[in-house]
Amino acid sequence: TNFRTRIYNESNIDAALATSLKTNCPSTGSDDNLSPLDPLTPTTFDNNYYSNLRNQKGLLHSDQQLYNGGSTDSMVTTYSTKQNTFFTDFAAAMVNMGNINPLTGTSGEIRTNCRKPN
Repeated sequence: TNFRTRIYNESNIDAALATSLKTNCPSTGSDDNLSPLDPLTPTTFDNNYYSNLRNQKGLLHSDQQLYNGGSTDSMVTTYSTKQNTFFTDFAAAMVNMGNINPLTGTSGEIRTNCRKPN
């Protein structure tokens, strides 16, 4: 259900990819079927995700928006062509995220539905 609209209704998707995905995701039903975000190297940590975006092979609408004529196109291009830059930036981002101090106790909230505050 997360990518059905993209493969049936959007024009900025590689036609062969959309056709292939439709075999696993019919227009109705089969709502629990899965598909990898990166069909070339689904179990490898690499920069193929960004190469896919440049070729209009982003699985999710939100992913393809990263390379769709906007301000993030240059970053996608860099990461797709310079894997070491992607690795370095990813590592730095993970360190930054690890340094975030989440709210705890009465200052924080554990949501019963992660999409909205309790």
